[in-house]
Amino acid sequence: MSQALSTDTKNRLQCALVALRLGVFIVMFMWTMDKFVNPGHTAKVFEIFYGIASSTTIVYILGALQLILVLSFLAGIKKRITYGIILLMHAASTFSAYNQYMDGFNNLLFFAAWPMLAACFALYLLRDEDVKFTIK
Repeated sequence: MSQALSTDTKNRLQCALVALRLGVFIVMFMWTMDKFVNPGHTAKVFEIFYGIASSTTIVYILGALQLILVLSFLAGIKKRITYGIILLMHAASTFSAYNQYMDGFNNLLFFAAWPMLAACFALYLLRDEDVKFTIK
């Protein structure tokens, strides 16, 4: 039998979740903006890590769709869907870089993906508690 959380604990949990959501959003937003500012970079990443060739037009379309997704995620709209897609996208990104982890000391920045993946997972699991500054 679980015990109800105190008001103070609920408030702290909600503050922590909004902080995680904002942190994940900042990273995802920058990755989204990169598709518009430097579409060649995204095309190169898709080719190297996913084996997918893409054109500038496809990158722009993906960027527009991703922008809608990350703004919806930030606003807390349809959390099961938006938080889930963000989690899956970041998991795919993290796991596709497996070769970089084999040479860890020459690829230290890739390890930053793991705590962000944990944040995405926590947000997905606790999505019903993440209500501060969200649109219901």
